Amino acid sequence: MDPEVLGDLVAPARRTDAVSYRHAEEPARLQRYDSLCTTAWQTANLMRLYGVHAGATVGIVDAPKHPDGGPPTDMRGPSTDAPGDRGSGTPIPEVITAFLGASLLGAVVRFDPHQSFDGSALLCPAAWTGDYELSPGCTVLAYGGPPTDSSVVHFESEVWSETPIAPPESVSPTAPVLAADKHTFDHATLLGAATDVVDEHGVAEGDAVAIDASFARPGTVVAGVIAPLLVGGSIQVGGGDVTHRVGDVGIDPAAVTLCPSDGRSSRV
Repeated sequence: MDPEVLGDLVAPARRTDAVSYRHAEEPARLQRYDSLCTTAWQTANLMRLYGVHAGATVGIVDAPKHPDGGPPTDMRGPSTDAPGDRGSGTPIPEVITAFLGASLLGAVVRFDPHQSFDGSALLCPAAWTGDYELSPGCTVLAYGGPPTDSSVVHFESEVWSETPIAPPESVSPTAPVLAADKHTFDHATLLGAATDVVDEHGVAEGDAVAIDASFARPGTVVAGVIAPLLVGGSIQVGGGDVTHRVGDVGIDPAAVTLCPSDGRSSRV
């Protein structure tokens, strides 16, 4: 396929029985492209309901549904030097569909944001909602839980009530979609970098890709999420039987070359 924006990865024509996500220890959490597409649409429609729009910033915390303890005290979200250790069982499907859903609306995603967050919406574990200092008007969507605070949206319960129809927004390939450190990256840049990863590392349809690096690094998002979805591969959590691994051993996120929206070539 030759997508122009990330939303093309979940276009209606991509609704197949091929596996898009699997958890080696929890087979019931397997997700196929059919479900990936419809859930991304539902997520976009839910986010729109709570004020997410083109140009808005959405924070997404990549953590287990029921993490032990609070957020890491050294989490520096906006920095590309954010901790690289991944929690057990991550990424969860909700994190991936939230990223895709936000992209369908033309919003900008910041993974693992600072605990003082200024944006339109924040997706995080229900157990951590009280650990963030948010700007006025920021909606908190929580996975896991359910949350005890009535002002917090329970992500899983509300997303399933949304209409499974692709949102009508038209997004430009040059629209920013991912923020990291002081840089932003547009749809065309991320897709171009993902194509380079596919070509360089031979990522192919049906390949399983494991992620062992922080989503605060845009190279991780490109190689671990966009590249496998681009070719019809799958994102895998747990288990050793994978075709590719993104992290210190395998595809190095820092080696993924991207050109931020400010035009300066950067390996982040």
